[in-house]
Amino acid sequence: MDEFDAIVIGAGPAGEACAGRIGQGGLSVAIVEQHLIGGECSYYACMPSKSLLRPDEALAEARRIPGAREAASGDLDVEAVLRRRDEVIHNLDDSSQLPWLEDRGVTVVRGSARIAGERRIEVDGRTLTARKAVVVATGSTPVMPPIPGLPDGSPWTNREATTAHQAPERLVVLGGGVVGVELAQAWSSLGSQVSVVEALSRLIAREEPFASQQVHDALVARGIDVRTGSKAVRVTGGKGDVSVELDSGDRVSGDELLVGVGRRAATGELGLETVGLEPGKPIEVDERMRAHDSDWLYAIGDANGRVLLTHMGKYQGRIAADVILGRDARLDRRADGPLSPRVIFTDPQVAAVGHTLESAREAGIDARAVDRETSGNAGGSFYGRGAPGTSRLVVDEGRGVVAGATVTGAEVAEFLHAATIAVVAEVPLERLWHAVPSFPTRSEVWLRLLEEYGL
Repeated sequence: MDEFDAIVIGAGPAGEACAGRIGQGGLSVAIVEQHLIGGECSYYACMPSKSLLRPDEALAEARRIPGAREAASGDLDVEAVLRRRDEVIHNLDDSSQLPWLEDRGVTVVRGSARIAGERRIEVDGRTLTARKAVVVATGSTPVMPPIPGLPDGSPWTNREATTAHQAPERLVVLGGGVVGVELAQAWSSLGSQVSVVEALSRLIAREEPFASQQVHDALVARGIDVRTGSKAVRVTGGKGDVSVELDSGDRVSGDELLVGVGRRAATGELGLETVGLEPGKPIEVDERMRAHDSDWLYAIGDANGRVLLTHMGKYQGRIAADVILGRDARLDRRADGPLSPRVIFTDPQVAAVGHTLESAREAGIDARAVDRETSGNAGGSFYGRGAPGTSRLVVDEGRGVVAGATVTGAEVAEFLHAATIAVVAEVPLERLWHAVPSFPTRSEVWLRLLEEYGL
């Protein structure tokens, strides 16, 4: 069948979520993928990077606990870590992803898709048509900055860095954002000598300054050479011996060079010009995830450039599916802008949702921040014992609600959903005070923060 109610281009997490929901809703739907079903996150980003980080995180926590510390005195088994990573990414085999789509009536089409006019898609010479909608979920690709000599340096992107089969002796990382700091820590834990070069004045610069400083200090403490405020101006050499010249005149060298300076929407080869849009740019969408001035073209996930996070792409996919199905998509409250939750899985972890203090004030919010030590409670005696960490609430004083929250510390990612509910639901602080945390858990930090605020 070459005619469907809807066609989804891209079978990453956002595309899968959208197509599956459309299929469950009773419409015929095809999903087109030129590489692996499951997308970047499953094979080259979120999942493999966390599998590389988790062993060191578990070992660090064991070393904080008297009685377990002595048993955790050894080094990681690098081969075992990499074998487990390969299990997590299914050895780059996507066959296990297919039953989920098949159960929802989704037709999988393998090949490279190109828009060929309104509601029409060409896939390697085959033409598909959509009665209702085409959804672009093509994700993003790494940015390669125009640094002289960089192409000859055979740089890694996240793909090579998350699937490598041995730890390089020396690794240079360009970029101190999420990709840079996570993979710097991961390969350092597996024995690599790592250098991080960041042009901005601090790492993970979009997060609270205290989060940047704590991650910086943690990387330095494990022997990573961190160069902030340093711009790469030239690359010489190649794989096995690559050197990066900095604007200061210094050089950092490695056996491999990882570039993690950002990503761009993967829309360049999609044929957007056939429908009046600019190739290579994010597709601007409205709150229904529909391209402006179109009643049939949608874009979700990284392809629309709103929030480059897997979980937010899936959220957008559900919204688009509901609109296509003619359902109430609950559009009164969008959570894919500054309200988006995000986690950086370093040690310490950085879990944040909503505004930082700076971004809140830039948005015109009468904002006040309150801070407490993340483990400054009874639960901190048992988890994250002695580990650095700070918890912050950014309060909208005018409305009496939480505008943002940031938590740093050992294994704090699971703290985030409580904060997300408070931010997205705009729970009044006076009511939040009655959400009593259980004892003895680190969740008592929420009570301490409210007390610090004055409730």
